[in-house]
Formats: sequence, structure tokens, C-alpha cells
Amino acid sequence: MDYRTQYRSFINSYYLNEGIRITAGLALPTIIGTYLHHENIGITMSIGALCVTIVDNAGPVLHRKNAMLVCNAVIFIASLLTGFAVGSALATGILIAVFCFIFSMIGVFGARASSIGLAGLFVMVLNLTQRTGAEAIVLNAVYILCGGLWYMLLSLSLYSFRPYKVTQQALGDLIQSTGEYISSRSAFYGKNPDYDSIYSNLLEKQTEINDKQNLVRELLYKSRDFVKESTNTGRVTLLIFIDINDLIERIMSLQLHHKLFHQYFDNSDILERFKKFLSLIAEELNETGIALKSGKPYRMNDILQQAFLKLKKDFEDFSEKEISSASVEGFIGLRALINASEDFVSRIHTIQQYTAYDLKDIKHDVRVQNYDQFVTHQDIDTKVFLDNFNWNSNTFRHSLRVSFATTIGFIISTFFPFGHGYWILLTIIVILKPAYSITKRRNRDRLIGTLAGAGIGVIILMLVKDRQVMIICMVILMVLSYSFMRTRYLLFVTLMTPYILILLYILNPNHFRELIIDRIIDTAIGSAIALLANILFSPEWAYKQFGEYLKKMLEANKNYFSDVSSFFTGKAVPINTYKLSRKEAYVALANISDALNRMTAEPKSKQKNAAEYHELVVLNYMMSSHIATMASIVFVKSPPDPNPEYQPVVRAVVSNLDKAMEELKTINNEFTPEIKKENPEQPVKLIMDLENSESYESGSHIILDQLNERIDKMVQIRKKELENGITGVNIKTSLPVVKSINDQFNFIWKISEDLLKIIVKAKIVCLLYFIEFYF
Repeated sequence: MDYRTQYRSFINSYYLNEGIRITAGLALPTIIGTYLHHENIGITMSIGALCVTIVDNAGPVLHRKNAMLVCNAVIFIASLLTGFAVGSALATGILIAVFCFIFSMIGVFGARASSIGLAGLFVMVLNLTQRTGAEAIVLNAVYILCGGLWYMLLSLSLYSFRPYKVTQQALGDLIQSTGEYISSRSAFYGKNPDYDSIYSNLLEKQTEINDKQNLVRELLYKSRDFVKESTNTGRVTLLIFIDINDLIERIMSLQLHHKLFHQYFDNSDILERFKKFLSLIAEELNETGIALKSGKPYRMNDILQQAFLKLKKDFEDFSEKEISSASVEGFIGLRALINASEDFVSRIHTIQQYTAYDLKDIKHDVRVQNYDQFVTHQDIDTKVFLDNFNWNSNTFRHSLRVSFATTIGFIISTFFPFGHGYWILLTIIVILKPAYSITKRRNRDRLIGTLAGAGIGVIILMLVKDRQVMIICMVILMVLSYSFMRTRYLLFVTLMTPYILILLYILNPNHFRELIIDRIIDTAIGSAIALLANILFSPEWAYKQFGEYLKKMLEANKNYFSDVSSFFTGKAVPINTYKLSRKEAYVALANISDALNRMTAEPKSKQKNAAEYHELVVLNYMMSSHIATMASIVFVKSPPDPNPEYQPVVRAVVSNLDKAMEELKTINNEFTPEIKKENPEQPVKLIMDLENSESYESGSHIILDQLNERIDKMVQIRKKELENGITGVNIKTSLPVVKSINDQFNFIWKISEDLLKIIVKAKIVCLLYFIEFYF
């Protein structure tokens, strides 16, 4: 993506709109207060508005409204209690410890609840200044509440003017990420592909796409506007989302035999032509996403269609000249790629037409009905809160970590002469996160961003002497910083620091040098305390959670495979059932990929079996892709007839995945220390049983032999035809489809066998470690 395209994407994004909205919400109270000679009241209201912005992230408007109402109540109460406590250092210390623990613990109820807790901590820290008299404390809390209510009304009012805009922008982001994903897949067709690197990149993109799918899904399915009303706008937006999900699955279906392609075609440029075409598809998706975010119809053209027709002609010409009995299998794979490319063009063209929002009579389209099952709901249950009061809960550990760190930070800021001690607490609060990898990255970004931002601030103040120009610079920095607040933390801190320094310089120019020094020192102290807390109260390491993610992944892939294979065995499930299992498989794949990414960012000593875990994730990704390839065959114009002969293969794959999940359950809890003392020979016996067992070599290949022999005969017939110069026969078109189906069943069965073998091997390793440790 070039810089011009990145600029167009940014100015049409939700995040720039959010940056402008937050800047207006924070600046107006202070500006009006200053104009009315009540600067302190205006600043206090801006603090309240700032706290509410934390919870106003993208989502269904009802959820946003409820979260902002709860947030206003929380910051009002927190301001009152903090105001009455600050007179006593002991009371303040206890308040900080309790508030930090409780407000961090409510994260068990989801990301939005966690944001409310963070807002409560913010307002607590920003009110750690002593006030005389109960009246001043109450008035301060009231002003903060007024600021929060002001921002809530501003945000909801802007939404009412353009109720569809946020969803369209989020959907545009999803379409652009889909383009980036297919661009990453195109690397398979380049010279000397690095398969490990490509798969790692694809897993990262898959996680990003899943996050954006979940956001759009919530915006669409939990908003009455999109599924209940009679106008077309919401329903067309919903159709775009449905079609882009189908396109994502179709893109995943490009799980072809890439090594075979390179074996046959590296001496020609045909693979490079496919690569360029996929890159063009990525560019078209990017442009479509930008058009959707801008609210303007995509300018229809035939660039993609013409490019495909040229690619198809090039392939046909290449096939006529180069196909031989030795390379027929490679050409069958390329034919499947041509068919997929044609499908891509058709689907993208449909999505591009939707951006005009001029479709009629879609109210009763079955695709926009029965949507409830595709969304998850977060219930506020006190049992969930209480059940997490144990050391095994990562949220509980995080809450203790935050409470400990902020208490230490408060003690240091109280008993040592630092000018702005609350910056230490703010640094701790924004850095510490439940995951070690995020905390580590934020710690680094906070330090680097503060130093870089301080340098930028000093340069601006050295060059700019006019007060009005300073204010303009500050407003620009505010808009940009809050535009990156939720996406790029390093950039956010880098831009936020100079705007704060300019603001402080305007308010108090005589002590500006001390302010810069205080800012840097306090940030360094806060970062050091956060690092110490992360060591003393370590989070639950990713490798300990990996088994649970893997079980969910295997279960999701099993259901996905069962539903898709039902179309080939004659017992087809309802379309929505298949789409729901597809969604669950992609969510599970994103979660396990994210867990693997977290693990690689943790200390080397905690990256146990990282290579094996990476192999398991890649195998599951490949299985999902092969299942998607099968699904793409189901919905072609002339799908093949069901064949009950596939049923034994389906049962074999399901059996392998069930056995793998059963083995996973026993890796961690097969033997407790008490059981080993009672029966010390049992671990050794189990290892011998596992090594001699054929449970992970089920012999299912025998089931596939007949199917493979049938395909081999078809391939041999085709080879003889080619040797005899016969090219225009029916088998030329039927063979790619039939062989593709058979190949997918072979691939999926083989992957299920490999998964089971690796997991059984891991169990043997765990038992050997146990024997060595206990005996």
C-alpha cells in the first residue's frame, strides 16, 4: 500500500473521527471555562470527559451508552471517595490498593468492563490532590460527572446524525485486512518461498481479521438498525459482511500443493503471473474498503475482469504448449486456482456493487435472518467474579500486580520529592496488562514514546513563540494522538507527550524545564515498578494455556469438517449450521495463533515446546484451509453428487481428532503425585502402551485406497489422452473437481493423523519428565 493510499485510508477511518471527537470533547469545556473565567472548572470537566472516552470504543450504540452511564457513576463515586481519603496518607494508600484491585478484577466481564475499571483508576489518580472542605470535594466530583455526561451526550449525538458510519468504517477495515491477507498468500507463488515465514504471517493476519470480524458482527447483529428496520442501508451493509466472510473462506481455500507447483513450473513465469493477479485482487479489495469507509460508491471498472481474462488466456496457452503426462497433476492444481480466481472476481464485483446501496426488495433475504446464533453475550454474574478469586485466574494475578505496583508507586511519590508523582501511577496503570507480552511491549513503547515526544515538544517550543500557533500545534497533536490511541500505542505516546508539554508550558512557562525532567523521571520510575511487579506477580504463561486453546481448536475443526463433509456424504446440514461452525473454527484459530504470538514474546525460559506448538498451529491452519477448499466445491454452479463412500473417511478423521482431544485432557492430569506414590509403575506402563499403540495410526489409509485408485485411473487416462494428442474431452473438466475433493479428504485425514501423533509424542515426553522428576 503506497503512502497516498494509506493517507486516504486514514482520513476515512473511524479512528480519525474518534480523534476529532475526543479532542472536541476535551477541549471545549476548558475553552468555555477559560472564556467565562472559570478555568479550573473547565479543566475538571475535561478530566471527566477524558475518563469517559476510555470506554467509548467502537461497538453497538446501546452497549456504548450503557458503558458510559456506568462509567459516569463510577468516576463520580471514585472522585468523592478519593477526595475524602487524600487528607490521610494511610487512607489514600489503602484506597489505592483496594481500588486498583477491584477495578482490575472487573475485567473478568469483558473488554468494555475493563475499560470502565481503567477509567475509575484514571480519575482516582488525577484526584490525588488535597482539597479543603467537604463542599470542595463534592463540587469537584460534580464537575467531573458533568464533564463525563457532556462527552456522552456529544458522542451519542454525533452517532444519531450518522448511525451507519461506524459500522461502514469497521467493515471497510475488514475488507482492507482481507486484501492484506490475500497479498500475504500470494507469496506462495513467488520464487523460493519461505513457507515458515509465510504461515507465521498468515496466522498473524488471521488473528487481525478475526478481531475485525467480531467487531463488525457485534455492530451489525446487536444493533436494531441493521436487522429490524425497513430501509435498505443497514441490510445492504449486512449483506456486504456476509459476502466478505464467504470471500475470506474462499481465499483460505487456496490451500493447494504449492511445492508441487514450484516443482513443475519454476522454469516458467506462470506462477509469477498468478502472484501478480492476486496482488491486483488485494489492491481492489483495499480500494473497495476505502470507498466503503468514505461512504461513497466504488467507481466500477473492468480492470479486475480484464486482468482475469488475460490470466485465463495465458494459462490456456501455457497449458496447450506445456502440458504433458508428467505434469498433468500440476496443471490440475493450476486449473483449480483459475476457478478460484474467477470466483474471487465475481464475489468482489458483487461487493463493489453493494457500496452504491441501491438494492431493492432485500428485506426478506434469508441471509439477513437467523443472526442471533452468530453473536456471543457477556452476562454480568457475580459468580463469575467470585470464581476468579484464586491464583489460577490470570485476572486475579493481574489485579494483585496492579494493586502492588500502584501502592509502591504511591509510597515512592509520597516520601520522595517528585514534582508530579501522579505520573508514576498513571504510567503503571496504562502499562500493566494481564498478558506479559503486552506489558513488555507497552513498557518499551512508553519509555521510547516519552523520550521522543519530549524531544518533539522541546523543538516545537524552541521554534514557535506565538501563543496561538502553539495552540494550533497542540490541537493537531491531540487529534493525531487520540486517533492512534487504540491502534498504535507507541505513536500515541509519542504524539501525546508534546501536546501535554505544550499545554503545561502555556499554563506555567516559568517551570517548563522542571516539567520535562519530572515527566521523564516519573515515566522511568513507573516503568521500573511495572517491570518489578511483572516479575513478582508473574502472569499465567502462554504455554500453560496452550493446551486449552488447542482442545478448542481441535473441537472447532472437527465440527467444521463434519458440517462441510456432510454435503459430500448425502447428509447435508443447514447452511447456517455450517456457517456457525466456520465462524467458531476461525475464532479458535485466531485465539490459538494469538496465544502462540504471546508465547514468542515471553522470556525464553517460558517458551516451552514452542517449535512443537508452532507446528500444531500450522497444522490446524492447514486443516481449516483444506476444509474451506472442500466448502468452496460445495457451492459451485454444478456441485458433485453426494458419495456415501466418503463416510468412513469422515469417521476416521473425527475419531483421530476425538482421540487427540482425549490425550490432551490427560497430559496435565493423568497422574497426580498421590496416584504416582500409590502406583509407581503406572507411568512406565502407560508409556509402553502409547509406544505400542496404533491408535494414532488408525489404518484409515485403507479406506482411502479405493478412492485414490479411482482418481489415479482417471489421471492415467488423462495422461494417455495427452500422449495421444487428445485435449478436448469431458474428463478435462470433471477431473479437477473430483481430484480436488479426493485430495482434500486425503490432506485432512493425513493432518488429523499428524496432529494425533504429535500430541501422543508430547504425552510421552511429559510422562518421561515426570518419571525423572519424581523417581
